[in-house]
Amino acid sequence: MNFFVAILLGTVQGLTEFLPISSSAHVQLTESLLHLNYDKAALTAFIATIQLGTEAAVLVFFWKDIVRILGAWFKSGFSKKPSLDAKMGWLVIVGSIPVIIAGLLFKNIIETSLRNLWVISGTLIIFGLILGFADRIGKKSKSISELTTGHGILYGLGQMMAVIPGVSRSGGTISVGLLLGYTREAAARYSFLLAIPAVLASGLYEFAGSYHDLQKSDLIATAIATVISFVVGILVIRFLLNYLTKGSFAPFVWWRVAVGIAIIAMLSSGLITA
Repeated sequence: MNFFVAILLGTVQGLTEFLPISSSAHVQLTESLLHLNYDKAALTAFIATIQLGTEAAVLVFFWKDIVRILGAWFKSGFSKKPSLDAKMGWLVIVGSIPVIIAGLLFKNIIETSLRNLWVISGTLIIFGLILGFADRIGKKSKSISELTTGHGILYGLGQMMAVIPGVSRSGGTISVGLLLGYTREAAARYSFLLAIPAVLASGLYEFAGSYHDLQKSDLIATAIATVISFVVGILVIRFLLNYLTKGSFAPFVWWRVAVGIAIIAMLSSGLITA
């Protein structure tokens, strides 16, 4: 793999992992546009490896929160009146259950028939419009401290939908949060915290099953792409949380719809294949 392709894919992964526009959709679209002829197993291993960069980014960015929540959970998580942080630990656990079940039950179909650009174009548009609808009608008044177990499960169901390529993990959970009345920033912050167990588990699982397919000649390019996805990922998380204190999700909705329509046009014209 040449360095240009490695840098481009690392940048795309870092840019799209945390924005509600679907990293899987954009990485697959980039692969199709570049007409990559690399060995499929090696390419899968490369993608699984650079995803570790964005996973490291969310861990580093939320490290203080993670340590605080874990400490509180072990200290008072099993008491009758757990602290707010201990409660958040339980909410992350409960909210992670749906996506784990869906990932195990539908792993084969997710990795085969659903990983199709026709499917991705539809999910980009449909779930983009859902995000726009949620952002428009949501009351946006609740803080993250007002999360309940029931809402945590609903967030989890939103994250579960993200096993379908093109939905977006953050897009699905944020849409649910907005519909439940949480502020944009609160919905995004809990979305990121909720994603940590699922993203780490799936990423490490994919990496463990494919890293041996990495070509020795591509190790330097893969390492560079992973570092790039890490750096870009941290910058994107910081940008999004700051932006959402005042901005709306409208730009991301329009982007999803535009990319979805563009994919349909390119597939119909034969410029790319599904």
